[in-house]
Amino acid sequence: MLQSAFFLECAFFIEILSRCCRKAVGKFSREGRQNMILCHKISELKEFVHQCKKEGKTIGLVTTMGALHEGHASLIKAAHAENDVTITTVFVNPTQFGPNEDYAKYPRTLPHDMKIAEAAGADLLFAPSPEEMYPHKDPTWVEVCGPITKVLCGRTRPIHFRGVATVCTKFFNLTECDRAYYGLKDAQQTQVLQRMVEDLFMNVTLRMMPIVREADGLAKSSRNVYLSPEEHKAALVLSRSLKHAKEAFDKGERSKAKLIAQVTDEIKSEPMSDIDYVEMYGMPGLTELDDTLTGKALLAVAVKFGKTRLIDNVVLEA
Repeated sequence: MLQSAFFLECAFFIEILSRCCRKAVGKFSREGRQNMILCHKISELKEFVHQCKKEGKTIGLVTTMGALHEGHASLIKAAHAENDVTITTVFVNPTQFGPNEDYAKYPRTLPHDMKIAEAAGADLLFAPSPEEMYPHKDPTWVEVCGPITKVLCGRTRPIHFRGVATVCTKFFNLTECDRAYYGLKDAQQTQVLQRMVEDLFMNVTLRMMPIVREADGLAKSSRNVYLSPEEHKAALVLSRSLKHAKEAFDKGERSKAKLIAQVTDEIKSEPMSDIDYVEMYGMPGLTELDDTLTGKALLAVAVKFGKTRLIDNVVLEA
């Protein structure tokens, strides 16, 4: 009799516990998935992060604008390997697009992104709306000032890095991440974010990961889908010219002007190319360089093929 009562009591508590667990999980949308959580609300993300921190878990963050590819997957895999929990964001951030840029047509492929993120090891994917991230008409901005945001892409995209710095600050705060992962294809962005983290004493370590390329050498980018087959073939001149510049550097060429001219001439030899810039700056910090190179330098290019603007770079270190 006592045994029956005991088992009944156990069954009762198990049912109560099961209901509580179902209630907690129900606050997040798993979209039929067994592992990765999908959430859209800041309140849901905060609840998840609070529980992770309560359990003493480290958090790795990968911020993206979606249209995920192997480059993003490599960042998620790195975060998964180095942290207890990996959070990925998918948010096409309106504040980093200028008035004549491609915000409206930027690829939005959340079901595809979920598959890529989960396969790479993400534990939670946060996909908020613009209204969720920018609740006020006149938002607070985070802006890194000085030459670091005025050269390269900053010259023709004056509000871009303000939008990047602002949204990344929000994501760092919301996720309380220990580490955040960025690809070196966006080399200027990595330098801007590193400066921001240092200047604002943010408690996050930025991990800069190598450029991931397609088999033919083109740097992986969400914008590659805009290229026609002919434009894609033409765009291979970017990685090819940078590779040749590095070969010249490794053989002893130390003239900044000559290396820039070599890359410029090779890109111009491709009729479909329209050069925005071919420039070189010191790293870290994108500092001005003397013509004779010493230390570490970034050789960066931005070129349009048709209507698609692509960037690429190589780091040269004496």
